Amino acid sequence: MTSFKSDFLNVLSERGFIHQCTDAEALDTLASAGPITGYIGYDATASSLHAGHLVQIMLLYWLQKTGNKPIVLMGGGTTKVGDPTFKDTQRPLLTDEQIQSNMNGIKSVFNSFLTFGDGATDAIMVNNDDWLSGFGYIEFLRTFGTHFTINRMLTFDSVKLRLEREQPMTFLEFNYMLMQAVDFRELNSTYNCVLQMGGSDQWGNIVNGVELTRRLNQKAAFGLTTPLLTTASGAKMGKTVGGAVWLNADALSPYDYWQYWRNTEDADVGKFMRLFTDLPMDEIRRLEALQGAEINEAKKILADAATRMVHGEAAAATARDTAQKAFEQGTRLVSNVVEMDWQQGQEFTYRTPEALAAKAFNLSIKDAKRSIANNEIKINGEHPATDKLYKRSEVNAEDAAFVLQRGKKTVLVKPV
Repeated sequence: MTSFKSDFLNVLSERGFIHQCTDAEALDTLASAGPITGYIGYDATASSLHAGHLVQIMLLYWLQKTGNKPIVLMGGGTTKVGDPTFKDTQRPLLTDEQIQSNMNGIKSVFNSFLTFGDGATDAIMVNNDDWLSGFGYIEFLRTFGTHFTINRMLTFDSVKLRLEREQPMTFLEFNYMLMQAVDFRELNSTYNCVLQMGGSDQWGNIVNGVELTRRLNQKAAFGLTTPLLTTASGAKMGKTVGGAVWLNADALSPYDYWQYWRNTEDADVGKFMRLFTDLPMDEIRRLEALQGAEINEAKKILADAATRMVHGEAAAATARDTAQKAFEQGTRLVSNVVEMDWQQGQEFTYRTPEALAAKAFNLSIKDAKRSIANNEIKINGEHPATDKLYKRSEVNAEDAAFVLQRGKKTVLVKPV
């Protein structure tokens, strides 16, 4: 572990975040002299970020925690092109409406990690479409195109690997690295942003931005990347058999999110605590040294801390209590716990079985009705009649919730 003068780089180094840095000594000197501003960009290719994005989000978290200013750059403009890095085919082109909808879904997660505002170290969120879409084509080429050579662009992995696999690359995608470089230059000009961070796959794009910013703005600019992250068994971080581990609660429940971390491999517990929680290092070292069955307690602490950072203290506590009830007290395995709006204290307020089923299993009312008619769903242990109406007092007393079963999946629906 390298020793730095600045709190920021010391924290990153101690927790295992640093893979590459364009000039670590100069960045360290600048960061130790006072607050710096850094950014990470997020293209809006889906309505939620997933656990694979967490390393980058935690970079912004620690940037602010150590007294610096983070910028969350939403890729409203770059999403229109699509990052070709390590892709065999062009990303699907999204409409402006789809991009905006995805950005709306993504934005909320950052409130759990960052403090936004107008202060010197408060985070801000900006959209690169605000400047990228304002350029005329000729203007963009004349202003920035002369600073990039085709010869060098062909050496970057995002281009080279695609061509080596004999997969076509469109001219549209070829422009992506120019656009990302212009982002850095724009943020440097407007906000005195001196640092772009990202995953190791972004190294070429980041270096382009550093060089363009230094050349055109004659100011300090640095790049920093994190290592490629896989689990101890070699699996890609943030993926499960069931798909991506989404950060938004409407895409993946806090309970399922908690379970993802609870199921961490033994060898990954310490690494994941360093990267994905704000637990003190002394506590992490103590927990990762546990052996045998005791390591399971460390995994629960990891799951608590990781879930708390994304979903809050209450959701983490509920997830752990539900898991404890299911696994340690020998009761049924609960897949999810959801809340359903219900007029408080109104015993005469009813819900239909299809409304409960739709809420529990994320179905349309039509599909819920069909599943109920086919006897695929039980509510409180019984197949409901199609004309049955449920009032809040009919909850399962043990759970204070309606217990819905569909196949092997059990979901608790709590009236609120």
